[in-house]
Amino acid sequence: MTITAPPASNDRPVTSPASRSALTALFVSTTVWIALGLGAGVFSREFTKAQGFPDGVSGQLALVHTHLLVLGALVGLVVLVLEKTFTLSASRLFRWFFWIYNAGVLLTGAMMTWHGILDVVKIEPSKAISGIAGAGHILIGAGFVLLLIALGKRIRRAA
Repeated sequence: MTITAPPASNDRPVTSPASRSALTALFVSTTVWIALGLGAGVFSREFTKAQGFPDGVSGQLALVHTHLLVLGALVGLVVLVLEKTFTLSASRLFRWFFWIYNAGVLLTGAMMTWHGILDVVKIEPSKAISGIAGAGHILIGAGFVLLLIALGKRIRRAA
């Protein structure tokens, strides 16, 4: 009986340290957005019940849960797959996308939460809250533009 060495690992894709770092950052941020999104859902339900809203209905506050899960977690998972496929982190724009986009989602989610809490406790929200939330949306849009430019460059390079 002859013992042979295992086959060479040529069939495994080689991932650069920068790409591994990007994959890790995307995984961690996606995990954080899932936790925040689920937590926002629990908070919305329990806070509105405690304030006497029927069936936890609260308007703006209920939307935070979905926004964080879709804009944070779902987009994060899609970008994770795109990073693995196209190595987006090879573009200088990727780092800018990552931080600008996540800052935009955080700012938008925080302002939606604050506005929703004020709605539930029947305090008229300041117009500044909507303005700051709008700035968060602008950051999200800028992040998407950066992502699309980086993706376009990587697709052209791969072709």
